[in-house]
Amino acid sequence: MKSQYLQKSTIKRTILFLGIMISLWLGMPLSIPGQYQGRIEGVVTDQTGNPVDKAEVTIISQWSASVTYQLRTDNQGRFTQVGLRPGYFIVQVRKQGFMPRSFEVKVSIAEATKIEVKLEKSQEVAERDLSVADKLFLQGNKFYAEKKYIEAAAAYEEAIKLSPSQWGYYFNLGLTYKKMQREEEALKAFQKAQSLNPESFSANKELGESFARRKEFDQARVYYEKAVSLSPDDADANYNLGVCWLNLGEREKALAHFKKTVELQKDYVDAYFQLGTIYIGLNQAAEAVANLETFLKLAPLSDPRVETARQLLNVLKKQGKAFV
Repeated sequence: MKSQYLQKSTIKRTILFLGIMISLWLGMPLSIPGQYQGRIEGVVTDQTGNPVDKAEVTIISQWSASVTYQLRTDNQGRFTQVGLRPGYFIVQVRKQGFMPRSFEVKVSIAEATKIEVKLEKSQEVAERDLSVADKLFLQGNKFYAEKKYIEAAAAYEEAIKLSPSQWGYYFNLGLTYKKMQREEEALKAFQKAQSLNPESFSANKELGESFARRKEFDQARVYYEKAVSLSPDDADANYNLGVCWLNLGEREKALAHFKKTVELQKDYVDAYFQLGTIYIGLNQAAEAVANLETFLKLAPLSDPRVETARQLLNVLKKQGKAFV
């Protein structure tokens, strides 16, 4: 009876602990093998379809503001950037006499992401203000890369005053506030970015994380669901959606997303532990054992869950079944 009680208590504590853990969107090393890189191929035209040459194109990584590419279109309005780490990028296109465009692009492994950009004619005053705003935005990115977050926030805020309809300004301001642990302001900035660009994967994913940090999992779920719909092959988004469902008491829905997570990323340690504890609750001992054993193979010995996983496995193997 004692071991059974410990088993139940351990499972409850484990699920409670993991339920409030949210995977952070962390940068990866800049150098990756060529076969895993992607590229963007674009063409810029005016409203009548004529190519726009010498348009300035800025490509900014969403996982590291210090990774920025600057290029110009040729006389056919075309541009190409190779050697991009798979993920999301903000693409900004500017040309004197036109309103600038800013949007999010997903780059996949060893594939060309093709985009078409149409520029609209602009008024001189609006164009001048937007040009200054863009310079402030890039200055903010430089400060952010240097970890000068107070200066970065100030630059983004000034850019927003000049151009309050640019979703990317709000998004990067939100990232900066997050670094400064100004969580309420970060949440508001991400909300504004998402309202201006509802189809942005990054804005939805950050909003989901912001609400999850506040333990508002029903709200977080909405934005993680949107993120997953926009990028079904993102392992982190699937995992975090599973965490939301787990905290909302929906084990079966959580299970589906944790399974999807390990399909997408075979070494996703957290997901195997979550799967193991859920299968215990579902009285599926074989599946629980398999996932906990995989967790132990992948997890570093310093992981505090290693001892818990060993204890769970010992009980499961001795009893031959899971306790519920």
